[in-house]
Amino acid sequence: MSTPPQGEPVIFNPFTPDFMDDPYPHYAQVRRHVPVHEHPGGFWMLSRYEDVDALLRSGLSVEQRHVAPGPFRDAYAKAGVTDEPRLKGLALLDRDPSDHTRLRKLVSKAFTARAINAMEPQIRSLVDDALDAIAEAGSVDLVEALAFPLPFTVVSRMLGMPPTDNERLRMLSHTLMRSVEPTTDPVVMRAVEAADAELFDLVGEAVSWKRDHPADDLLTALITAEDNGDALTHDELVAQVAMLYVAGHETTVNLLSGGTLALLRNPDQLKLLRDTPDLIENAVEELLRYDAPVHNSRRVTLESYHVGGYEIPPGAFILANLAGANRDETFWGPDAEELRLDRENARRHLSFGAGIHHCLGAALARIEGRVAIGELVRRFPALSLDGDVEWNGLLSLRGAARMPVRV
Repeated sequence: MSTPPQGEPVIFNPFTPDFMDDPYPHYAQVRRHVPVHEHPGGFWMLSRYEDVDALLRSGLSVEQRHVAPGPFRDAYAKAGVTDEPRLKGLALLDRDPSDHTRLRKLVSKAFTARAINAMEPQIRSLVDDALDAIAEAGSVDLVEALAFPLPFTVVSRMLGMPPTDNERLRMLSHTLMRSVEPTTDPVVMRAVEAADAELFDLVGEAVSWKRDHPADDLLTALITAEDNGDALTHDELVAQVAMLYVAGHETTVNLLSGGTLALLRNPDQLKLLRDTPDLIENAVEELLRYDAPVHNSRRVTLESYHVGGYEIPPGAFILANLAGANRDETFWGPDAEELRLDRENARRHLSFGAGIHHCLGAALARIEGRVAIGELVRRFPALSLDGDVEWNGLLSLRGAARMPVRV
């Protein structure tokens, strides 16, 4: 798929029948032929490693209100999407400095390396319980049995969430993740905004409860975090907690299911990991590179931006194709499309972003990946696929919705 059809321009088109099964050939085609891509839909897309890395580190805006009038903005307006970022516009993920700087400083006081590392024994215990249940069942949907519940439970326990309607919380965060998709479907947008409002109330009640019942947990630490007399407001707290569920949960689901699938489809690498269990840390980095849990990130230009001989005008929406950049042969070499668990520079992947918006939960995701995938591989030597993988239909957060395995 590296050569476009004769005479036809290459256009990023994720709506073909085979894209969801394997988007990487299309990413390669776009990267090789139009690495700086002005899309007819009114946005730009970068897919070379060095261009994407530079964009993520550039300090460009993440706030959609800066998008200039034009077809892209019109499509969003028609769908009823407002300029306000999700959850009252207060999530770290959706803010530029100086708001972002202030929020990240306060959140980082609670979300420390010590707090994250302290979760490993609980993660191991949760993984052991899940694997016991899988062993007993013999064949399961890996997403439902392990990849989905594990990160959700880890986030809830780390926060010290009070008794809450977990099923509802799961469903709302699942719906809300569609807000990071490049969709202009009015029905989806209305569902997202309804979920946004309900999740805000649900998490708000938990925050209020925790103020009266402090404990040794992340939510209490966020409530008490202070910097020269500054602290998070109630609404800011709610937004950060909701962000941890949406951004920290769905991405790890994709790492666990996508990483396992990559190993099952590359039996030589699965054998290498079984023969060399100490390789697990680097293996997780390579799995993150090979199939990124988040395929695209966004930036908005505030002034002209020069890249690859092009001048992107102010107010342009740029899609940074993380997954495509992670397989750019000009950076990774001729084996960029191959899974190689011992790849020396695997950790240089862009799956956690870069610059000021580098993923806050990267260390936690790495622990969950190392423990869950490492134990799954060690414990089940006969692990195999037991049917077709069903995909979730998302573009930026593409991953398995269902993955039947047999142990």
